[in-house]
Amino acid sequence: MAVLVLEDGRVFRGAPYGARGETFGEMVFNTGMTGYQETLTDPSYHRQIVAMTSPHIGNTGVNDEDPESSRVWVAGYVVREPARVHSNWRATRSLDDYLADQGVVGIAMPGTRALTRHLRERGAMRAGIFSGKGADAPVEELVERVRHSPGMVGADLAAEVSTREPYIVPAAGERRFKVAAVDLGIKAMTPHRMAQRGCEVHVLPAWSTAEDILALDPDGVFFSNGPGDPAAADAQVEALRGVLDAGRPFFGICFGNQLFGRALGLGTYKLRYGHRGVNQPVQDRRTGKVDISAHNHGFAVRAPLDGPFDTPYGRAEVSHVNLNDDCVEGLRLVGRPAFSVQYHPEAAAGPHDAAGLFDEFCDLMGARQGA
Repeated sequence: MAVLVLEDGRVFRGAPYGARGETFGEMVFNTGMTGYQETLTDPSYHRQIVAMTSPHIGNTGVNDEDPESSRVWVAGYVVREPARVHSNWRATRSLDDYLADQGVVGIAMPGTRALTRHLRERGAMRAGIFSGKGADAPVEELVERVRHSPGMVGADLAAEVSTREPYIVPAAGERRFKVAAVDLGIKAMTPHRMAQRGCEVHVLPAWSTAEDILALDPDGVFFSNGPGDPAAADAQVEALRGVLDAGRPFFGICFGNQLFGRALGLGTYKLRYGHRGVNQPVQDRRTGKVDISAHNHGFAVRAPLDGPFDTPYGRAEVSHVNLNDDCVEGLRLVGRPAFSVQYHPEAAAGPHDAAGLFDEFCDLMGARQGA
């Protein structure tokens, strides 16, 4: 037996899935019908228990080509109906075995729909999964243990998931640009997308300073996605301000978008239950075009939606908004080569609608070279 216990006392029961034991994290849900392997290995999910709203998970097993990092980062995994048999020509093992090998405690339970509705009404909250002997403890005791586990507000986690040492992803073909990419929880597909466009990507640890970044003399600077509360990432914000002071083209996604907002003097806040999935409609306010996009974030930037606003780096504007809730999904400086988006244009997993943002970054770097 296994139990999922939320900090407000709600309890769900099911069968153990993956590793046996106990785990704690922020309880969130993902609405994607595909891409479970990419979700599991996305460092942005560090210290979160992820519930999949799609009822069938594990049908295609696990392969060695699709991971977005070297390990599974989710703290726990919740599914409704795990595949009894996996079938895919690339599969090397079952998802159940993969989770067990990685020590990820999970639960298979019939109540994922009720869990999702509960989180939408009450908001993301701390939770714990207990299987084996731990599941027999009194519920009151398990709830109390969940309430004593760390929350996400104030959590500074980028350094926990970042590369320890710099590394280079070479350009595919002729090198056009050198990009310094600060790894705050980067997904493997992101530097790959830039390499496809002729970028030599120098991936740097999360604690890199502006001096470290600019010492590479990059054509552009990229800040990646990542976990945690952007309000706690003061060192990264300071590094980003140094990059903006130097006038280098800048592109940020997800956590990088939130840090860009802070560097411009804006505040951030925690969303009620976040955006996690591959079906979020985002509108480019400059063109009116709507992209269906991949998301994974629990925090957002608070910025004026009614027109350009002043920042220490000149005028800026909200470039993209989420059509579901008007959440800020992008920022850009009006007179400088710097922009960011809240979603994942690398599309791993997810739609490819927003892939052109990498081309936009390359255009900014090309303009600087030609200046």
